[in-house]
Amino acid sequence: MDRDFLSELFAGFGPVTIRRMFSGFGVSADGINFALVLRGAIYLRADENSIPRFESEGSQCFQYEMKGKLRMIASYWRLPERLYDDPDEVTGWARTAHAAAIRAALAKTSKKKAAKKKGAKKTSKRKPAAGQKVAKPPAKAKKKTKKAK
Repeated sequence: MDRDFLSELFAGFGPVTIRRMFSGFGVSADGINFALVLRGAIYLRADENSIPRFESEGSQCFQYEMKGKLRMIASYWRLPERLYDDPDEVTGWARTAHAAAIRAALAKTSKKKAAKKKGAKKTSKRKPAAGQKVAKPPAKAKKKTKKAK
């Protein structure tokens, strides 16, 4: 698969960016990667909303072998081969994949914010390392009271 083929296949979706990635390509729109092209197959981003559609087509998630173990990436599923000649139907699948990628990006951002807040709370409770000086908070100003005469 080359860039021209991919551009034609995703033309109905709208403008996409096709970049070299690993030994294939990454396909993105609006800065969000929603498809991978590896080993002569197209894999679309999927989530709990779209995985049943892939399963009903007999599709499988992206798999690779590393150090003798089969690894499965459940977030990318193979585009059914029957769609390679049907850009109109691919458009719907691509929109669904793009929406899944957006949801994943939003969830990732939310997790990072939560971790950052949690980390900020933890840092204030840390004890100093041995021999480290501790900065003291500024002393509170004493209130001046008027003495009765």
